[in-house]
Amino acid sequence: MKSVILGLLAETGLHPGTEQSAGVIDLPVAREAAGGYPVIAGSSLKGALRDLAEQKWDREDPRIKKIFGKQDNAGAVAVTDARLLLLPVRSLTGHYKWVTCPYLLERYQRDRELAGLPCDFKIPGVKKEQAVIHADGGNGERDPLFLEELVFNVELQDLSGLIDSVAGLIRHQSVQNRLAGQLAVISDDDFAYFARYGLQVNARNVLDNETKTSKNLWYEETIPPDSLFYALLIPRPGASDALAELRQLFAERSYLQVGGNETVGQGWCAVTWLDGKDGRR
Repeated sequence: MKSVILGLLAETGLHPGTEQSAGVIDLPVAREAAGGYPVIAGSSLKGALRDLAEQKWDREDPRIKKIFGKQDNAGAVAVTDARLLLLPVRSLTGHYKWVTCPYLLERYQRDRELAGLPCDFKIPGVKKEQAVIHADGGNGERDPLFLEELVFNVELQDLSGLIDSVAGLIRHQSVQNRLAGQLAVISDDDFAYFARYGLQVNARNVLDNETKTSKNLWYEETIPPDSLFYALLIPRPGASDALAELRQLFAERSYLQVGGNETVGQGWCAVTWLDGKDGRR
């Protein structure tokens, strides 16, 4: 079996944390060093998969050490970082938009090629302060698009191939049906602004049990629900059966909890499994 792409659609807010603070934000999310895009580290995702395996199977099941490795031996499956593809951004002129950019789409094409999946969709050319939306996405007008406090000139293009490719990462048919009307491709520079400054920041507090006064106030960054990530699962030579065993974890319930704050309901993702057979499984 060839490599697999794991689609991760955030059902709740995500907090893949980092140990470094960022200005007034005490607990920022993990980000790629070069682009500043939110990311779920491969080690964190692998740990989440292993934790799920230990819940589904017995902790001493030999499949766990085979797939994920042990202290002296590498596992049979390599787990990459989960990369951001679509980011929900508030629109002042309507429902939110799923925003992406040419660089993220180019990287998605390259990752699909690595996984042995077709990657023939066309990446639209976008100018700064311009937003490309689907020509049949339910909006035939070219009215300006407001995303947060920024305004974008609208360009209508046929994004059918891109939409079909991205839809395979989304588990729910109802969500796939919204993709054509909500997808917006903006320039790399404009997207970088939303990736850095468009995430939600929550104030959290610890109260004294008796006086109900604050003992510890901190600010925490989270990735919004409906954000779309994907990761590659790459088998080592001769270990293709490990992917089939790993897929059994999602046979009954295709959900995975990643990142921190599990006790307050964060980190839940709907999972899809794409391989080279038909592009979507």
